[in-house]
Amino acid sequence: MAKRIPILVVEDNRLVRDGIIAMLAEQPDLKVVAAVAGAPGALERVREVRPEVVVLDAALGDHDSHRLVAAIKHAAPEVRVIVMDVLPVPEELHDFVHAGASGFIAKDATLDAFVGTVRSVASGTDVLPPALTSTLFAHIVRVAVARKSSDVINAVRMTERERAVFDLIADGLSNKEIGERLHLATNTVKGHVHNILEKLALHTRLQIAAYARSGGASDSPSP
Repeated sequence: MAKRIPILVVEDNRLVRDGIIAMLAEQPDLKVVAAVAGAPGALERVREVRPEVVVLDAALGDHDSHRLVAAIKHAAPEVRVIVMDVLPVPEELHDFVHAGASGFIAKDATLDAFVGTVRSVASGTDVLPPALTSTLFAHIVRVAVARKSSDVINAVRMTERERAVFDLIADGLSNKEIGERLHLATNTVKGHVHNILEKLALHTRLQIAAYARSGGASDSPSP
């Protein structure tokens, strides 16, 4: 029998907690090894059962969720953390990413999306809901623009087209909208976004969030 991914659930609503446990129990490759109602005791359970993935509620109260994510990553860096019910507010996402979260999932997500996120995060992939990606990325670029746009652009030696994409992202446009504005195919826009990420020495949008949150800037120009 294939190994089942051990999961710790941290959720203060008993009905939701039991529902998640039951849902994951039906998956042949997933297994809830422990469940707790809140931050108190969660860290101890991480040390005891050594889960590969921790699924925790974003609203444990008084920023307990942020602190708990950071504490889990400090105690067990190999553990991957998924935060549930994150509101589409970039600053909130930044806090969780900075604390060490690897994935996000809304509580109203479909079963397939939920278990798919767990599997992806367990395999080492960072997961951000598609509906939040453009909002988050736009916010990150606006932060960069505020840090003197010309300095950022010159530091990474963007092409003229990449600069145009960069500016439109800062204006909050989606990839599709950027394509329409610049008369480019959406896949072409995605390619430019990828190049921008590479030139910033960042490889995922979650890393961009952590980069912006820390106030970092790329000092190494592209060859």
